[in-house]
Amino acid sequence: MFMKQRILIETDPHQVLYRLGTGHICSALRSSLVLLLIFSAAFLPTAQEAEAAKTIKVAVAGPFTGSVAAFGEMIKKGAQLRAKEINGNGGINGKELELIFEDDTGKDKEASLVATRIASNKKILAVVGHFNSSCSLAGKPIYKRSRIVELSPGSTNVNVCKGSDYTFRNLYRDDFQGSFSAKYIKGVLTDVKTVAVFFDNDDYGRGLRDSFKQSAEKIGLAIVADEAYDRDATDYKAQLTKIKFANPDLIFIAGLYSQAGLILSQARESGITAQFFGADGVDSPKLLEIAGEAANGIYITTPFIFGLEGNEEAQRVATAFEQEFGKAPDTWAALTYDAVGMIVEAIEKKGESRKAIRDHLGSLTSPEKGYQGITGLTYFDENGDCLKPAYVKQVVKGKFVAAEVQFLD
Repeated sequence: MFMKQRILIETDPHQVLYRLGTGHICSALRSSLVLLLIFSAAFLPTAQEAEAAKTIKVAVAGPFTGSVAAFGEMIKKGAQLRAKEINGNGGINGKELELIFEDDTGKDKEASLVATRIASNKKILAVVGHFNSSCSLAGKPIYKRSRIVELSPGSTNVNVCKGSDYTFRNLYRDDFQGSFSAKYIKGVLTDVKTVAVFFDNDDYGRGLRDSFKQSAEKIGLAIVADEAYDRDATDYKAQLTKIKFANPDLIFIAGLYSQAGLILSQARESGITAQFFGADGVDSPKLLEIAGEAANGIYITTPFIFGLEGNEEAQRVATAFEQEFGKAPDTWAALTYDAVGMIVEAIEKKGESRKAIRDHLGSLTSPEKGYQGITGLTYFDENGDCLKPAYVKQVVKGKFVAAEVQFLD
């Protein structure tokens, strides 16, 4: 029978070691190995954590549900297409781009909650969004405190970027849009002498109404009516009655497609025959569904038009979009596509940190340094505002087409 024994080994005058017999050695090794594995496991990432480390997270915030969800749908699809292309070409420095979609419903209160969730998630490096000006304004102080970039593909209120080094946009401001619209009406629609302004009583609508009125009056367009409506309104007959009495040559709508579609229908039903001109918030394919034939003839300002001559890359993207989603992209899909590309370029050039992204975007201060996307060249002034042109489209026979005259200011 094998006997366990303890053997004394003298190594030096000051140290004595006891060696266990064979049975104790095996038992001790097993115990040590178990402890080592447990200890190591505590410090090793889980499979989920390891997989997450291989991705770069960017949030996309917009109205994915609610009354203006058609904007959100196009924003999401534009971002998804760009991410698919990036990941198909090796990702960002070998890592996959992961988009985190956050629904602000187009409301400022929800946008504040969304911004808080995004900002507190340190793995999210930047935000593409928000779309509505009121939402961008609500999120701005939260993103500023957390030092995370928000790059908006839709917010045009003049105050969106002011006061924060972390807020940017890749389209024009409403003071420019309002002035451009007034000049276009005066210079191109020469039969128009009198105008009624019909505006959404929120940050976007009020700001656009103010800039349009100021410019229109300076260049000799007479404002004969000035009516507001609430964002969630569906019945505009009371205001339209006042506008009809003023008998304007043109009605300028400073609002969103969900409202404009109903306004057009109710205006035509009430016998109003005036020309309509809408701001870029009216620019959505959904307008055609809501208004039907009443949409025919309306002019709309927009930051971008697919199909403009010479933009082959935009045509490539439009074709890829239709193949991927079974429908044509709109202006907002294009601007979001570019916004995702700008964030990715910042990470590739400056590194995987919120500050690096902000520093890169802040360095795009001239045409020579700007980002060339499908919507044109994007660069910023000291506030993070974008210097880009406006275009005009018109609804003809139930379809959006580029207006015959592109009066580029």
